[in-house]
Order: sequence, then C-alpha cells, then structure tokens
Amino acid sequence: MPTSTNRLIHSTSPYLLQHAHNPVDWYEWGAEALEKAQREGKPILVSIGYSSCHWCHVMERESFEHDNIAAVMNDAFVCIKVDREERPDIDQLYMEAVQALGVNGGWPLNVFLTPEQKPFFGGTYFSPSSWVQVLQNIHKAFQVNRAQIEDTAEELRLHLLRSDVQRFKQPYQGEGLTADLADAFKKLQSHFDTQWGGMDRAPKFIMPSVWLFLLRYHHLTRDEAALQQVVITLQRTAAGGIYDTLAGGFARYSVDPYWFAPHFEKMLYDNAQLLSLYSEAYAVTRIERFKETVYETFDWLQQEMTHTLGGFYSALDADSEGVEGQYYIWTKAELQELLGKDEPLLAEYYDIKPEGNWEHGNNILTRHKPEAEFLQKHHLDSDTWKIILDRAKKTLHAARAKRVRPGLDDKVITAWNAMTVCGLVDAYRVFADDRFLNAAEKNMTFLTASLQNGDILYRSWKGKHSVTTGFLDDYAYMIQAQLKLYQATFREEWLHRATALIGYTLAQFYDATDGYFYYSSLTAEPLLSRKKEIFDNVIPSSNAIMAQNLFHAGTLLDNDHWKQMAVAMTESLSHLVKSEPNYMSQWAIAHTEVRKGMAEIVMTGKGLRVLRREWGQHYLPFTLVQGTEDKSDLPLLQDKPVLGDRPTLYVCYNKTCRLPVHTVEEALSQIQ
Repeated sequence: MPTSTNRLIHSTSPYLLQHAHNPVDWYEWGAEALEKAQREGKPILVSIGYSSCHWCHVMERESFEHDNIAAVMNDAFVCIKVDREERPDIDQLYMEAVQALGVNGGWPLNVFLTPEQKPFFGGTYFSPSSWVQVLQNIHKAFQVNRAQIEDTAEELRLHLLRSDVQRFKQPYQGEGLTADLADAFKKLQSHFDTQWGGMDRAPKFIMPSVWLFLLRYHHLTRDEAALQQVVITLQRTAAGGIYDTLAGGFARYSVDPYWFAPHFEKMLYDNAQLLSLYSEAYAVTRIERFKETVYETFDWLQQEMTHTLGGFYSALDADSEGVEGQYYIWTKAELQELLGKDEPLLAEYYDIKPEGNWEHGNNILTRHKPEAEFLQKHHLDSDTWKIILDRAKKTLHAARAKRVRPGLDDKVITAWNAMTVCGLVDAYRVFADDRFLNAAEKNMTFLTASLQNGDILYRSWKGKHSVTTGFLDDYAYMIQAQLKLYQATFREEWLHRATALIGYTLAQFYDATDGYFYYSSLTAEPLLSRKKEIFDNVIPSSNAIMAQNLFHAGTLLDNDHWKQMAVAMTESLSHLVKSEPNYMSQWAIAHTEVRKGMAEIVMTGKGLRVLRREWGQHYLPFTLVQGTEDKSDLPLLQDKPVLGDRPTLYVCYNKTCRLPVHTVEEALSQIQ
C-alpha cells in the first residue's frame, strides 16, 4: 500500500497519477515549481514519460518508489514530472537538448536544468545505482563548478534557439518531380529489409507514412519494387507478434528485425495511421488479410479504446501484474488445456514451442506460415479451417479476458483522435461500411463539443478539457480530419470548420519570416525556445500536414494564396525528401501533391451517396472530391449543372473541366 502522497494526486494525467504515491516530492510543470527553483537556487530535475512506457515503469519501481533515493532527489533538486503526451512542447525541447549532448533519445527522459530552465545534462533510463551516482555528481558539480555548468547550459540554449528550418531550408534546386521522387525511392530502397519488410534495422517501427508514400510512388511510376516492399511489410507486420491476432491492434514497435517480440504497449496514434495504410493497401492489392486487419483493429478500437461519448483513449500499457506482455503471452500447457484436440494444429500455425518461443517458457502468437501451404499440408479446406481458427480465437480471447488487463491511459488527445478520424474515413472510403463513418462522425462531434471553444482547441480531455491549449499537431490533424469528413459526406459544415481553423492556425502559429509553423501558439506558455516540427517521427510532421491542408483547402475553396504557401513550404525542403526520405515521407507525399496537382472531382445531383461510395473504392490518391445535391456557394460547385435526371461528374484540373459524365468508369477514364 502507498505510504506517501505527493501533489501529483491532483493531476488528471494518468501518467502523473501513477507517480502520485512516490516519496519523491514531485511537482507538475508550472509556476510553483519554477519559482521555487529560482527562489532556492536549486537545479531542476525534469522527468518526462508517458503512462504506457515500459522503462518508465521500471525506473519508477527501481528508483522513484524508494525512500533513500527520493531523499537525495528531494534534498538537491526541484523535481518535476511531465506527461509528454500532454506537454509535447516540453518533451520536444528537452529531447533535442539531450540529443545535442550526444545521448540517444527515449523515455523516460531525465533532464537537469538550471533554475532558469536551461538544460545542462540528461539521459534516459538509469539503474538505481547509476541514478544515485548521477544525482550526487550533479549536486556536487552544481555547488563546485556552477560557472562551468552555466556555460554549458548557455551553449545548449543557443543551440535550441536555432530551428530546423534555419538549418535546412534552401531554395528549390530539384530536377523536377520525377527525379526528386526517384532519388527518394532509391534512398529508401537501399535500406529495405526485403525478407521481413520494413527497413534493415532493429528495433523496428512500422512508420506508416513511408509506406503511404510508396503506394503513391507506385501509383505514379508503376515501379513494382515499391509495391512489393509495401506488401511484404504489411503482410509481415500483420503476421508478427507486433500485431494482436486475437483482438486486433498493433503494438508500438518490435525489438527484433522480424516483427516478432514487441514492446507491448498499444498506442492510438499508431493504429490510427495503420487504419489508413491497410485500407489504402487493400484498395491497391485486394489482399484479404489487409481488410481483415482493418476490421479487427476497428473492433479493438470500439471494444477497448472508446469512451461512451465517442472519444478514443490514448494507449494500453505494455505491462500487467508488473510483467511486460503478461496479458498477451501463453505457455504450451495453457494452450493445450484451452484448445484440446485442436492444439497441435494451432501450435504449428502459431509457431508455439514447448520450451516457449520467447522468454521464460512463454509464447507469442505469430502467423507467418503461408496459409494455402498450411491447409494443403493438413488436407483442410478453407471453410473448415476458418471454423477451427475462429473457435480457437474465441476460446483464447475469453481466457485472456480473465487476466489482469494492462493499464488504460484514458485521456483523450485531440491530435490522436483526429488522426483516428482520418483513418476511419479512409477505411469508409475503401470499404463503404457505414460503421467506420459513424464512428468518425461521432468522434468529431465529441471533439468539437468537448475540446474546442470557438477556434481554440485544447490538448486533452479526461472528464473535462485540459488547461493546456492545442499544439500544431492538434490543429493540423483536426483540419485534415474535417477536410476528409467533408469529402466523405459533402456536409459543408466540416469544410467551414476546417477553414476557420486554418485561419486561426495562420494567426497563432505561422511564422511569415520563413513560411513555416511553430509547434506552440502565440498564447502558449513561453519556453526557452519556440520550436518548429519539421521531421517525421512515429507521428508525421505537423508542418507537412499543414502544407497538405493548405493545398487541399486552397484547391477546394479556390484560394490560390494558400496553395502558394504550400508550394513554398514543400519546395524549400524538397532536398531533404531526396536525402532523408525516412524522416520526410509525409513531405514526399505533400511535395508530390503540390508539384503534380490534384484532380478536382465535382459531383452534382440527387443520389450522390451511392456515387461517392463507388468512387471511394478506387485508389485515387491525387484527387479531391466535392459534391452537392442542391445549390452551393462553394467555388468549384458553381456552374456545374446536373445533366438530365442523373447524378453528374466533372473531372477538373486547375478549374478547367472535362466534359461532364454520369458514371464512375467514364470519370476514371478522364483522370490523368
């Protein structure tokens, strides 16, 4: 039982609440802690993590829960806990500082600051003995070598003031879109793992934006190597331990090159993007497992990650009962007892070993065996096998449900929810299943009601919205989601909402001196440096998403100024698309859209829902769709009469339209 309670008990963050009974005298980031550091002349220890972070839990158990270690921390430092998901601005700033010191980034992130918030030392996970040594050394150095520490801190501050845009922006010197994309593809291809998918490294993150770009590259060039790598990656990830074959949903990453052993936390933002990726890949390939993966992941979201009001929770923990992956792993004996006579067959299918295929005699379920060969070997037809497999999955799922569940981070984050809306709309477009659209609209209705006040977005919600207002990714993904919803439904409310948010984002985040967006708004709490997010991480660059938003909305609304802003943003970084495509894939997509242009598809007349659904099932990544069954004031819908009594389609480029047609097939023949 907890023997102490600190001030984090008053937080709403699930991560901070996990630390509310530590003997460490934790503060939340804010005036109280920062003023205390200045008043007492103490260095600040900022410890940053998130609720589903395995190594955050380990360091808490080993260090922060122990009175003797807490005493050293409390005596020498002002200790601040930060939830990186609620305050990504703080995390970005101090992660860059630690990396500038030559330390690999990760979480928990532990950073030491001067009382003026300037970083001078940091790292990630520390064992208990090394942590105590670090604390003692820094305390002593701060007393004895304060001037040297201040010099280091000032150098880091100056480094942080220089933005990535300043470092990397340069005039467009490309040889044209075809050459730019070919260079990017060659760079990516040089790192393909052609056997297991993904890139030739471990640990492996799926990085959906890379494969979304390659789908578009294949669409433009018909380069089969690009599509082949997408297919092998998605087949391997859906078959590996990184995917929960019983309930759906992907873990954050694999620790090995084979997608076998994940860190078992499931993050909303990964699964949001993977809904889009697997849906698009199905539209291109019609591979049935891709469709199954979308539907299973959607079911997991609905059953385990959805608030009754429609918001989506943030994450499921990796650990349960203090053991990583405990909820998801099986011994051979457990499976024999549960599956009975079917167990030998299923053990072969799932690669189950008597000694365990993982750690401590445990097994992770994987599905890498080619199903057709497996059925042929065992003289099974597909219908019989489906009955056996479905029965086994239900049995194991029911048994697993009796275990202690992983912790749920039940805060609702605006950006991640909007990303999920995008994924659901993409799934609806491909599969024409109203359940996807209904979930998307319910979520967006919740976001606009609970996390938006006028044009102001809030970062998160847990019973009420946070005090922290939204960051650029919140606005960028909210705009993107509303633009997608408009094109899926032709409800002009969503387009008007997106337009208003673009105006607010330009007023609050845009830097006219270089043409890019700050991550925090003009009214946000000032930190040491106001950063701009340029590179993709596990979440794509918010500036790249904004470039797409400006180009898409500019096209839909005939706003050439917004389109030119997008052109300038993409061209100035296009050299990085060629040289660093792993971290610029969202920019590669934006660059392609801007340089190639988007076809403007206009639908008019009664009965557009059926026509729109039919249109959406084709893979058409370089099109934007508008429609109305009645009159509309939108520019592209002007002077587009209905011909006869049938719905009419217009295919337009830069406001110049082909002859009107009545069927999707006729319109497809007009697309360049």
